[in-house]
Amino acid sequence: MHLSASELVLIRHAPARTDGRLCGRHDVPALLVDAQALARCRGALAGVRSVVTSPALRCRQTAKALFPRQELAQDARLWEQDFGLEDGMLLADLPDLGVLSREALATRRPPQGESFADMAARAVPALNVWADKAEAQGPVAIVAHAGTIRAALGSALGDIPAALAFEIAPLSITRLRCLPGTISIIGVNLVV
Repeated sequence: MHLSASELVLIRHAPARTDGRLCGRHDVPALLVDAQALARCRGALAGVRSVVTSPALRCRQTAKALFPRQELAQDARLWEQDFGLEDGMLLADLPDLGVLSREALATRRPPQGESFADMAARAVPALNVWADKAEAQGPVAIVAHAGTIRAALGSALGDIPAALAFEIAPLSITRLRCLPGTISIIGVNLVV
């Protein structure tokens, strides 16, 4: 994979040790057991000039495995959605929300948590800062969460709820081209 000069490369962290729980702010380690997948991903990211991560342990561990010789910046705005009282709950114990439209799901706030739209409002300004850096200085990699990557896609589409249609696999790459005043989507959920 050849990265363009003004590219923002979003990498979802490696699979995490969730033990069947919802993990937004619930900090869990990455499972860095697939050395071949990490090596393929590392090779695809040659040319990255700057690396930034969510402060989450799973993101920091993944970034260190992918970029062992680069300085890693952290940006707290890139954290996954805060699921409040539902964070850390067993998936089987989460409330049944029934059928919700994307708009309703995007604005649903778990008790003492934030909605996806709230998280996007927090993350998108940070993503724009890093996109500006990519435009000015070359490819920037962000190691973050599925929600953060969806927020970037929703911003690029101009439709935050629409981003909930994307599935983002662990250790996948989403590529965005950063141009003056606009971001275009090169590829989503790429697994190398």
